[in-house]
Amino acid sequence: MRAVVQRVSQASVTVDGDIVGKIEAGFLILLGVAADDSQQDVIWLAAKVAGLRVFEDDDDKMNLDLKDIGGAALVVSQFTLLGDCRKGRRPSFIAAARPELANRLYQSFVAELRGLGVPVEAGTFQADMDVALVNDGPVTLMLDSRKQF
Repeated sequence: MRAVVQRVSQASVTVDGDIVGKIEAGFLILLGVAADDSQQDVIWLAAKVAGLRVFEDDDDKMNLDLKDIGGAALVVSQFTLLGDCRKGRRPSFIAAARPELANRLYQSFVAELRGLGVPVEAGTFQADMDVALVNDGPVTLMLDSRKQF
């Protein structure tokens, strides 16, 4: 499971002209699910994201997490994070999970974050979405549940 985590001062996702998710300070999380991902990946990644200390404290040090700042997460499914661009000019998406598994684990990730006390908004799975954000910092991190071991 891969995630691009962007620290934002605001973010939103729009589907067919309607805002389906919107947050102020927190994380915009672009989430890609691999074909061999499981609930173990969901649990690890959600805990990692919820505990990331990348918000400044009173001494301007990255020392605070989402809960410390009263922040939220906007989670957007993005299978293209599993694209393999090593050969040719067109990415291969063979490593990406089929939609049924991807949606189940995407929804599970959202639920796991909420269970950790993080307010979560979400995009619409398999929809054509417009994502808007104000990247704060900028701070952008890439996480991969398979690189934890």
